[in-house]
Amino acid sequence: MDKRRYLLIDGIRGLAITNMVILHFLYDVHIVYGKNPAWYSQPRIRIWQQSLSLAFVLISGFVWQLGKANNIRRGIFFNLCGLAISAITLLVTPTEPIWFGVLNFMGCAVLFMIPLHKIMRKVPPTIGMIVSFTAFVLFKNVHRGYLGIGEIKLLILSKSLYHIKILTPFGFPYPGFISYDYFPMFPWLFLFLTGYFFYLIFEKQDLWKKIAYKKIPMFSIVGQHTVWIYLLHQPVSMIVCMLLFQ
Repeated sequence: MDKRRYLLIDGIRGLAITNMVILHFLYDVHIVYGKNPAWYSQPRIRIWQQSLSLAFVLISGFVWQLGKANNIRRGIFFNLCGLAISAITLLVTPTEPIWFGVLNFMGCAVLFMIPLHKIMRKVPPTIGMIVSFTAFVLFKNVHRGYLGIGEIKLLILSKSLYHIKILTPFGFPYPGFISYDYFPMFPWLFLFLTGYFFYLIFEKQDLWKKIAYKKIPMFSIVGQHTVWIYLLHQPVSMIVCMLLFQ
């Protein structure tokens, strides 16, 4: 088996993390420092933010099988980093804490896939990818109390689910729950599975592999260090803002 890295995937991840750094810096400028309080409510900004989330989760599902040997260690590491971010936000920005953010989701998804892998491997990849993405769309608003497509409510969920605090990481936030970066297992695990199944299709396509070995200058290098960039970019952003505006 060819052990070379898929540098194109690193490059896409590098582009995504670069955009995330810019997005969060602008959030600090416009929202935290009040330069334009309406900035984040703009549809184009929401689309930008959501597209980055989609990219990170899809890629994480895609590369799960490439890192099988280290997935237990990786899952634990992501969860520890996520818990550290929660603790720091409670101390520094208690009004905007992060509970079950993207790193905690990634860590749990990586660990959940270890027992699920043997079952999912038996599912035809194309069917698995279509069903997973469809489930992601239907569950996208589970935190708002229903399953559906956009604002179309196909199934109203029992309110009792949202009064059991332990279910909050699964997409059923309790009343009064606040998290600046909330990535519950549902719907995001379904998007993770979409990436997982796409890899099963990808690995049988020699032409796709050949293309994926190509790098995106600079961004393919950046994409190999996304976790550390994610962990460090917000403190750096806040320091820059303090220097600029105070």
